[in-house]
This record gives sequence, C-alpha cells and structure tokens, in this order.
Amino acid sequence: MTDTATAPAAPPFTLRRARTGDVASIKGLVAPLAERRILISKESVAYYESIQEFWVAETPEGVLIGCGALHVMWEDLAEIRTLAAADSWRGRGVGHALVERLLGVAHDVGVQRVFCLTFEVGFFERHGFEVMADQSGVDPEVYSELLRSHDEGIAEFLDLARVKPNTLGNTRMIRWLHGRARE
Repeated sequence: MTDTATAPAAPPFTLRRARTGDVASIKGLVAPLAERRILISKESVAYYESIQEFWVAETPEGVLIGCGALHVMWEDLAEIRTLAAADSWRGRGVGHALVERLLGVAHDVGVQRVFCLTFEVGFFERHGFEVMADQSGVDPEVYSELLRSHDEGIAEFLDLARVKPNTLGNTRMIRWLHGRARE
C-alpha cells in the first residue's frame, strides 16, 4: 500500500470585508440571536454606519454565513461586536475564523486590548480572552474621555450603571495583544 499526498481541502467559506449590500444578510444572521437575547438587534442605519468595521464569512455560492465587527474605542482598546454565525454553520470554524481575522485587524491598527461581551465564555477563552473584573487598567483621564461617548459598547466596557437595565447578562472579557504585560 502506498501513501499518496492529497492537497488539503479548500475551506468551505472565505472571509472578506463587508459591503453595504451585505446589511440585509447581516441583519438576518443577527435576528435569531437577538430573538434569543444573545445579541442586540440594531436598526439598519447602525449597520450602514459601521459597515467598514465588519467582516463576513461567505460560502463559494455567495451566501453569508457569519459576520463580526471590530470597533475601535480608544488608542489601545477595541471591541469585537456582532459576532454571529448561521445556526447551520455553528461549530464549523466560522466564528473562530472571524475572531482570528478581527484580532489580526486589531493588531494591524495598533490596538493593545480587545474587549467583548459574550455568553460564549469558553469560546473566547480559547482565543485568549479573560473575564474582566474591572475596567482593566483604564487610567482616569482616558476613563473621563470614554464617559463622553454615546456608544453603548463603551458604556458596557466601563460597566456603567446606565446600561445595566439593557444588559443581556453576558460576560465582559478582554484579550491583550502585542505581548504587553497585563496591568
């Protein structure tokens, strides 16, 4: 019996930057998760305003099967948001590929910490995230600046009381990039 080398199979999906024409599909991916109170539903305008933050996973046939966004919050801080995969694609590497791409983007733009709110603690722990106990070393001057933001993700990061009634009960997690020591 001889061994024959076989080429690795092509991935069943590719990643690309989102385009405005993807907004309806992104909303469609988020809708069942919003119904289950895993993600927060947003108006279409919010997706259009942040489309440049999104990456999507797409089958060879052009069907969107996953999405995720990286939202820069400060010089050294960004948030992974709206990470979703179609139910039929869960457990098949879509979320993993998106998180790895978003972490790569965070690295490329110079972010040192990436934050997320999630019910999938184990998933994010496998990607190097840790549960946050506090604001993870935000100095008082930066904290003061962040308080001026109207962004709900920043309010969640800061653990502000005003977001508590709207919180889904998810876990705040953070990952350090660039090998910087944790403060």
